[in-house]
Amino acid sequence: MLQNLTNKYSIILASASPRRQQFLKDLNIPFTIKLFDVEEVYPNTLVKNEIPEYLSILKSKPFDAILKDSELVITSDTIVWHQGSPLEKPKNAEDAFQMLKKLSGNMHEVITSICIKTTKFTKVISDTTKVYFTNITDEEIQYYIKNFKPFDKAGSYGIQEWIGYIGVEKIEGNYFNVMGLPIHKLYEALKNIE
Repeated sequence: MLQNLTNKYSIILASASPRRQQFLKDLNIPFTIKLFDVEEVYPNTLVKNEIPEYLSILKSKPFDAILKDSELVITSDTIVWHQGSPLEKPKNAEDAFQMLKKLSGNMHEVITSICIKTTKFTKVISDTTKVYFTNITDEEIQYYIKNFKPFDKAGSYGIQEWIGYIGVEKIEGNYFNVMGLPIHKLYEALKNIE
């Protein structure tokens, strides 16, 4: 479906996330993976979508020096926003436990931003999904952390995993955004690139 785009550009996905990689495969978008080690630090004055927008642009910066006219790079970042502050990836099991305790019985927002960059333009899109958790017991949280090790996930959970099955009461917004990529918005943006 994106024949014009893929004829014009070689797509680079700058993400180690297996979920993001699978999304592009499922859309039949041919791509290569290229990663740079970027320290994900942002000004503490940023709030909500400003954080993943800043970080997705930051992740695209190393490509400025090497990107060819025939290449398009996609970078992305996801945060969980809960009660006025971001929950990022947990440092360890205790950190994951504390995050999930905070989310239990509450609503939080999952915000993902995508940066699409060529040598001629940079476009950033974002999406927000509200996720409502039921009350989860300490035992359930410990079981999840022990068996699923969610240390690479913002907010310490994957909605597509066991804890999503038992803990997510409802969502408002896009499900795939919670998995780490608002694929509908990415497709629309790619479709509209000249």
